[in-house]
Amino acid sequence: MQALEQARVKYRLRSVRWGFYWAMWCAVLWGAWYVPGTAVWYEKPFVELGSGGQGEFLLAAAVITAMSSLAALFFLFIWLAVLEKLGEYGRTVRQIRISKWFCFGAVFGGPCALFGSYLAIGYVGPVFAAIAALMYPVVGATMARFWYHERISARAAVGIGVILAGGISIYAPGLLDEFSNPDGGAWLGYIGGLMAAIGWGAEGAIAGRALDVSDPDVGITIRFTAEVFYWVFVILPAIMIFSDAEVMNLTLASLNVSAMVWILLAGVSFAFCYVAWYKSFPLIGVGRGQAIAAFYGVFAVIFLSIFTLNLPEWHFLVGLSLTVLGGFIMFTERSEMLEVIRAPV
Repeated sequence: MQALEQARVKYRLRSVRWGFYWAMWCAVLWGAWYVPGTAVWYEKPFVELGSGGQGEFLLAAAVITAMSSLAALFFLFIWLAVLEKLGEYGRTVRQIRISKWFCFGAVFGGPCALFGSYLAIGYVGPVFAAIAALMYPVVGATMARFWYHERISARAAVGIGVILAGGISIYAPGLLDEFSNPDGGAWLGYIGGLMAAIGWGAEGAIAGRALDVSDPDVGITIRFTAEVFYWVFVILPAIMIFSDAEVMNLTLASLNVSAMVWILLAGVSFAFCYVAWYKSFPLIGVGRGQAIAAFYGVFAVIFLSIFTLNLPEWHFLVGLSLTVLGGFIMFTERSEMLEVIRAPV
């Protein structure tokens, strides 16, 4: 009996360790994604938009998001083929009670979070987009607490409070400037940052419903399959039907080498960042998985600073420091709390 208990403890510690590894890999790849996610805005046809007003930027963000989702799905299918899990993908898709959660999460992760993040990049800038979305662990931890009873300890609550303080320091200066110049249009970027934080936080909590009983590699592929379906068969056709936006012309114009290189790079970095993200949730819980992955803000600032040779403004650095500190407080939860990450239902 003692040997069985020791084996159980050893297995749990190994699982927790791998959960931390996966979440940190997610942070690195997520931070790297902001480089191609920003660079594509500076390629034709997207760099030439803006003279037609805010509608052009919104359409550009929608097309970029749709194409990035297609690229991510392409790499995820390659990943499943290498792992010989394509059969498991088909079996899981047919299990509606499981796949419905991934399809539901795709609504928040794609048309809400990813689209919002591209909006924030286009209107305000990549550093703001990266740091603004760092508030997403607050949403995820709160939803996990009330939805399926993941416990939030006093330490985790302090971490959430520090993250919120960081969010205020990120948003406040820009919003004050926007109120003084409401016709500038940057308010759409701030809404986009908020959409990213809410969307990714909600997606993590929703996906957690299915990841306990399904394979993360398969689950994330189903999630992107659903997102591609939403963009290709619902959202973009609806834009064409109910507006005079040149969706097809912009999409075809974006099929050039320069733009596609960045879209493919964004797709591969985001695909495998999501693989690592989803793998961490069953091992260490939604709240902690999101808190550790939120270190992507540090990597995003580093990669963007190297790529652009520009340092972010001071209030971004203050917000980054606070949100990372809040994530670190959640990350350093006592080891015994990891054994009771979920309260009995």
